[in-house]
Amino acid sequence: MQPLADLVRPINFDEFVGQEKIVGSGSFLRRMIENENLSSMIFWGPPGTGKTTLAGIIAKQTKAEFIKLSAVSSGKKDLLAVIKTAQGNSIWKKKTILFLDEIHRWNKVQQDALLPYVENGQLVLIGATTENPSFEVNSALISRTRVLVLDKLTEQNLEKILKQALKKVLIKKEVQVKPEIIKIIAELSNGDARMALNTLEISLNQNKKITPKLIREILQKSHLYYDKKGEDHYNIISALHKSMRGGDAHAAVYWLVRMLEGGEDPLYIARRLVRFASEDVGLADNHALVLTNTVFEACHKIGMPECGVSLTQCVIYLAKTKKSILAYEAYNQAQQDVKKFGNLPVPLAIRNAPTKLMKDLGYGKNYQYTPKEDSSSQQYLPDQLKNKKYF
Repeated sequence: MQPLADLVRPINFDEFVGQEKIVGSGSFLRRMIENENLSSMIFWGPPGTGKTTLAGIIAKQTKAEFIKLSAVSSGKKDLLAVIKTAQGNSIWKKKTILFLDEIHRWNKVQQDALLPYVENGQLVLIGATTENPSFEVNSALISRTRVLVLDKLTEQNLEKILKQALKKVLIKKEVQVKPEIIKIIAELSNGDARMALNTLEISLNQNKKITPKLIREILQKSHLYYDKKGEDHYNIISALHKSMRGGDAHAAVYWLVRMLEGGEDPLYIARRLVRFASEDVGLADNHALVLTNTVFEACHKIGMPECGVSLTQCVIYLAKTKKSILAYEAYNQAQQDVKKFGNLPVPLAIRNAPTKLMKDLGYGKNYQYTPKEDSSSQQYLPDQLKNKKYF
């Protein structure tokens, strides 16, 4: 039986919901299709935002031959067959469109194989990915494509999609779906149209009254989208760091829990907190570094879920304590001088002199031993950096 999500999939832009900046009247994509002047592109966005549907609409509204592959189940052999077809089509000046779903699943060699054919125009590539192309798609391929970003659908978008679906299926179903049910499904589907439609389909097949409780049982919980290796990983750890830096402990706890509930390694978070203790708290509160190291050890010893509360304690403390970037800036400035001046010699006076030869060469000569004498005139930096202040 055909899934509801496929059964009600839009076949033109009038039926398509959301992504107005990409598919709206006069948009880059609409102009390309209307002018039959397609170029290679990559659709990047969370699950259920319309990437495959857009590719299908393009397939129906273009005169080019449309070939669909999934990077999960296809490989070099499949690509060679597509290229052979594209070369044949080019003789008759007919374009070939390759829709490669989950393009990030192909390795570098497989992606590189696309380059010459995308570059010479024999093949129009439409890649779809939930991963940040900057990390998962070869830079050479990105430079030859246009990346179109699809946003997570709004609850209003999902409500409209669900209502459109109901118009098509309720003719065959003697069941009433109240507006409040549509709203709950939209709220719990996390911007994912496929999840929303699947939830609606399962609820329609339950042969019982559709209630908020039933919907929640079907979904079990609001699905969290968190990609531990992609952009969400970097976005959320950045949000945690900046919330602590800004002193918003409530936001910091939220982002921490988002990462932990999404399956993030607690040791990764603990390492970042250790770094934060020196980079952002620094000399304003030296105890912060002791605390973060202790929490790191706790995470290592007891793991999740028990260490979650230890991380929460640490995050709240770091957010609320005083901040100083003196040590962080001092390190960066000294690093610049190291790179600029290279291996500057250590002043002779503060060199160790374990041998007679080294003493004869002046190592340690005139060194002022601070515990017993005034060393205020002692030079500790190389001549080129004499009197340099890093903080």
